[in-house]
Amino acid sequence: MMRHLLLLFFFVLPVAVLAQDSTAYELQRNKINALLAQRSARFGQYQQSLGTRTGIFGMQTKKDIKNSNEILRQIALNDNNIFRELKILMEYKEMQVQQVQSTAVAYNERIQRYTQAIKKLQDKNEQLKLVVSESARQQTFLQYVIACLAIAFFGTVIVMYSKIRKLKKA
Repeated sequence: MMRHLLLLFFFVLPVAVLAQDSTAYELQRNKINALLAQRSARFGQYQQSLGTRTGIFGMQTKKDIKNSNEILRQIALNDNNIFRELKILMEYKEMQVQQVQSTAVAYNERIQRYTQAIKKLQDKNEQLKLVVSESARQQTFLQYVIACLAIAFFGTVIVMYSKIRKLKKA
């Protein structure tokens, strides 16, 4: 029963804590995936704008180039956001690793304390077994002594009774 409670405490509780952190981690991953999807869409717009030629004789105008540069600037800003969010994601991951390590250290310390307590109880149990066996041996010895004394007493009573009878007959 105690073993099941310890297993429950050691394995289920950390999973609940990790589930909470995993949710934040997943939300952050989804945010980064959305930013990556935006980047892909803008990069497609950029590729399309590079092919746009509204000038005379199929040449690019200043407006076409400015439009392409603006899309490229948006891609760069989006990349900066992606890096910032990736840094947050890595911090989540690092925090999870540290949390797992600290939990493992705490559980190891707790297990060591339980092991020491069990060892002390086992040693105390052995001492008590020795005391019980010694007292049982002493009790057996006392029973033999009492039995011998009782036999000696009854033997003495019988001998004295027979002498008293012989004296009365004589």
